[in-house]
Amino acid sequence: MAWRATAPWSALITFARIVKGKRFFPLDKKLRLRADHWSEGAARVATRQGLQTKSFDKAAEAYSDATGGSMSGDSLRRVTEGFGQAVEEKRVTEAEKVYDIELPQPAQQVVTVTAPIAGQANISTDGGMVLLRAEGWKEFKMSVISEVKVKTGKPSRQEAAPDPRVTLVRHSYQVGLWNADQMGQHQYLEGTRRQVEDCLRLGSANDGAVWIDRITTTNYPQAVQSIDWAHSKERLGNVSKAAFGEGTRQAQQWAEKQTDLLWHGRVEDVVTALYALDWNQITCLDDIRNSPAYFETRKSKMDYARFRQEGYPIGSGTVESGVNTVAHHRMKRQGRGWERQHAQAMFAALSELHSGRFQAAWQASLPT
Repeated sequence: MAWRATAPWSALITFARIVKGKRFFPLDKKLRLRADHWSEGAARVATRQGLQTKSFDKAAEAYSDATGGSMSGDSLRRVTEGFGQAVEEKRVTEAEKVYDIELPQPAQQVVTVTAPIAGQANISTDGGMVLLRAEGWKEFKMSVISEVKVKTGKPSRQEAAPDPRVTLVRHSYQVGLWNADQMGQHQYLEGTRRQVEDCLRLGSANDGAVWIDRITTTNYPQAVQSIDWAHSKERLGNVSKAAFGEGTRQAQQWAEKQTDLLWHGRVEDVVTALYALDWNQITCLDDIRNSPAYFETRKSKMDYARFRQEGYPIGSGTVESGVNTVAHHRMKRQGRGWERQHAQAMFAALSELHSGRFQAAWQASLPT
């Protein structure tokens, strides 16, 4: 059952009190206090602290330092999670409208365009773990949409055509306790919010997981997809250790050669080298043993020389960083973990905060 406060989280006090037989309206209504008796400004400051600080008790201390007022950690938790629940209900409603089986609505008519990207964009998706009460560690999923800035370098004597400098900026996030299909829905809604379908160029750098490839291809078949370079390089290193022994010169030389070939776009040569290994004599995990097929089936996503020259990102660092800074920083804590509905509410609120939309989300949650 969805989390609910004892009164609507943003409702105003409108009832009268009776003191010594006299009926009067308290200052709550005049001052436009919420149902929990906090002013809108106090609740907004408290919520920001609740999302940014690693614990609600610490957030309450920060609130006191910032405002000179006092709020308990438990009160601050209710205010913060209440805002998150309002945000979560909104994004659930948006997904239900767009993905209604009988009468779906165009996403462009459902979400509000915010910080649109006109030139080049990148989408990266990944997952992380959060501790839930009575459930243990569970995976959350995250998509990050970024604007891509490409700066062409000047030729030099050493390098006739240097790789362009690629920078990712203006990130927005969607994170939640979702399965792959639900992540796909919210990835698409966030993309619509940023208008990535209208971008001149769209790329997507990820770690090669099948579910990420599926939802990204479904939502954005025009995207130029790449496997995160660090993951490909690491896999080649693991193969060399299994085949030639960790720390041996032969392992080092093999890994360096294949990495160099891959960097310069010769993925076919890398696939040939992988199949040439005597896998019957190699003891390793199945994931490493499947490396020849892994590289062969992903050749089009490993054309790193072309991606670099054309200014497409080849790293998924934005989402890996987002998993840590947006989610883990706030959601990893000691003890029993989070109730599922509270964790989902926090993820919804954190998505808006780190996307630079906190103020807009706050205003949208206020009573009209």
